[in-house]
Amino acid sequence: MAVPIRAALAGLCSGLLAALLTTAPAQAEQHDQAWTFSVAAHAPQARLALDDTTGRLSLSVARAGRTVIEPSPVGIVTEQADLSQDLRFLHREDRRIDERYRTKSGKRLERRVRMNETRLSFATAAGARLDLVVRASADGIAYRYVLPAGHGDVLGETSAFNLPSDASAWLGTYRADNEGQFARYTAESAPTGEYSDQALFATDGGYTLLAESDLTGGYSGARLAHDQGTGTYRVRLADARVRTDDSDGPLATPWRAMVTGDLATVTRSTFTDDLAPASKVTDPSWVRPGTVLWTWLAGGKEAGQSLAAQKAYVDYAAERNWPYEAVDAGWYFKADEWDTTDPDWQTNSWMPELVDHARAKGVGIIVWIHQRDLDTAEERARWLPTLERWGVKAVKIDFMDSEAQPMLRWYDSILAETAAHHLMVNFHGSTIPKGIQRTWPHVMTLEGVAGEEKRTNTAAHLTTLPFTRNVIGSMDFTPGAFQRVGLRPNSDAAEVGLAVAYESGLQMLAGTPESYDERPLARAYFDQIPAAWDDTRLLAGRPGEEAALARRSGDRWFLGGVYAGPARTAEVPLAIGPGRWLVETVQDGAGGLVRNRQVLRGGDTLGVEVVANGGFAGIACPWRPGVISCHR
Repeated sequence: MAVPIRAALAGLCSGLLAALLTTAPAQAEQHDQAWTFSVAAHAPQARLALDDTTGRLSLSVARAGRTVIEPSPVGIVTEQADLSQDLRFLHREDRRIDERYRTKSGKRLERRVRMNETRLSFATAAGARLDLVVRASADGIAYRYVLPAGHGDVLGETSAFNLPSDASAWLGTYRADNEGQFARYTAESAPTGEYSDQALFATDGGYTLLAESDLTGGYSGARLAHDQGTGTYRVRLADARVRTDDSDGPLATPWRAMVTGDLATVTRSTFTDDLAPASKVTDPSWVRPGTVLWTWLAGGKEAGQSLAAQKAYVDYAAERNWPYEAVDAGWYFKADEWDTTDPDWQTNSWMPELVDHARAKGVGIIVWIHQRDLDTAEERARWLPTLERWGVKAVKIDFMDSEAQPMLRWYDSILAETAAHHLMVNFHGSTIPKGIQRTWPHVMTLEGVAGEEKRTNTAAHLTTLPFTRNVIGSMDFTPGAFQRVGLRPNSDAAEVGLAVAYESGLQMLAGTPESYDERPLARAYFDQIPAAWDDTRLLAGRPGEEAALARRSGDRWFLGGVYAGPARTAEVPLAIGPGRWLVETVQDGAGGLVRNRQVLRGGDTLGVEVVANGGFAGIACPWRPGVISCHR
């Protein structure tokens, strides 16, 4: 029996040695672990690495084998633990996301979401836990931190984005109202300072727009901090301490998103909406996008204080079949004198009379109101039911001017309460969309942009907005201010084109009735444009130089082009589908706006004569014999 025993022992030892030899490489990998994430071979790919010495995480992104984001730190610090280092890997979970949803506004109404999600769990030696959730789609990579209850307040993130130093960068200087202008730099040459967290970069891997999604009062808004001479952009929170409540359970931070692809992909992307939670409005049938006659730049506070002036604006909107008229500051300037203990206190305002007058003419009323008058629950209980009872359709709320946690908690309240009272919302002096329009579809538009009111805008800034601010959601730039000659950097035809180049669920037109009547081609074009789109395509673009977009409603494509620099013949690929198209354009002529008509095939190049810092607007409809106009 001795020989068989010796043979068995030898076989066992040989097996153990073989096992050790085969497991050694796997153990080495565990000390320097890495994970990759992608939804398809042609899609952007993220790589997360855990350093075997420091326990630090870094994330990089590539597309088509080329660098998009260089290895960048990932981590978060709470009052209980530093979760940016000394981490060890615990386990991994994967799932596939395949969703459909419908919006009320935006680049297209029907949405399809396909993403791969991976949840990686880590812990420190002391047992503090961190889950990192990564999502990958065809047009983006995003990650967020999930912390268990009891983690304490958040003191900051070590999150950052490392860009190649020579990457082109289009950055907007950070402001609390998000109204900084976008200018071009390289990643390393941008001056030391803080920038909007919607920042566009171009590398040999394509374009990448940094963004944020699913920001609520459970956290703090972010901006990008940069030191000149490096390509690093650090995430800096608006609050030095983000307050948390254990009763709320685990904390999921906002998504740090990277919208990635060629310029057409980035421009068309709905990635930040796709990352956001599903709609909280059960029945959004009362939410209706549309064109708005906005009277602030047309008449100022004096018009806002005049019932007669507002009735005249309503009448003009009705003549044009524009569905809304907006009454800006001044209409409730005596509100503090109203006796709100009187059940009929609202009769002290002429607003109900205006609403009734407008309703009879098929026009809805939108009213401006200062955030300080909706600051408390008591104030909201005073105003919101009253506005609903009057028949007001939407509120334009102004001067939040903060992305700190207390203001974000106010957003959480006002969003739910305006939805309950069937009031659409336009936020001014505000945060930027960050997925809000998927979760709260009655948010029709937000400012968060250096728009028409600004007197220092440049043509380059105007041609950058479709690739930066407007990528992430509706933008209330308020185009159409023809009367502001000398106060805007563009031509009349470009001003018409902005109404399509810039997407907004409530497209607030900022001109005077007189300025429209003096430009009948512009007026007729505005009569045609919808504010909700079935599809959006970039036809031609170079940030800071040109942007030509096509947006479809039914079987018609609306075209908008804006340009910076000298006069030229703009060449616009008509990538709107096969067949023959009648294309009508509104262009700048020697004596004003002129119309041009031509029949082209899909895929042909549309040539448009553009003046210096000019542009164009257009409509393309299927051509057949006898069709002489796209206007209906």
